[in-house]
Amino acid sequence: MRATSLVAGLAIVVAACGGEKKAPDQATTTTSEQQQAPAAAPAATGATHDVNMELQGSTYKFDPAELTIKSGDVVQFHNKSGGPHNVSFWSDSIPKGAADKLTAGMPDQMAPLQGPLLAQQDAVYKVSFAGASPGVYKFYCLPHLALKMHGQITVQ
Repeated sequence: MRATSLVAGLAIVVAACGGEKKAPDQATTTTSEQQQAPAAAPAATGATHDVNMELQGSTYKFDPAELTIKSGDVVQFHNKSGGPHNVSFWSDSIPKGAADKLTAGMPDQMAPLQGPLLAQQDAVYKVSFAGASPGVYKFYCLPHLALKMHGQITVQ
């Protein structure tokens, strides 16, 4: 039964992905409006702050776990020990409407509001708070969330 369902499901997926073939003279064209580049992140204009991601004894933590910055600042997250680490923000615990600005300041995301895994010791991930709304931005390390590796950034 499972094999039959699996084969039937795969057949549907293959059929759906097949699409229609176009004759050579029906080439698709793209207008300049369709080729718009994504909006560039606002340039960071403030101070740079460092946050270490580390394992101390049996405790995974951000150091400092709480940080107060100004809009326009950059926070550098350093993988010091116990990696891989990353920085991820809870979308429901950042100021309303702030997700777009924060997303623009986070390059190479794994998922919305999730920075990449830093597997190499001393690797750094920079998050720009250029144009960020004032408020509290709560974050965590995805691989170590169950071990209570989390913190918060207050933007003034």
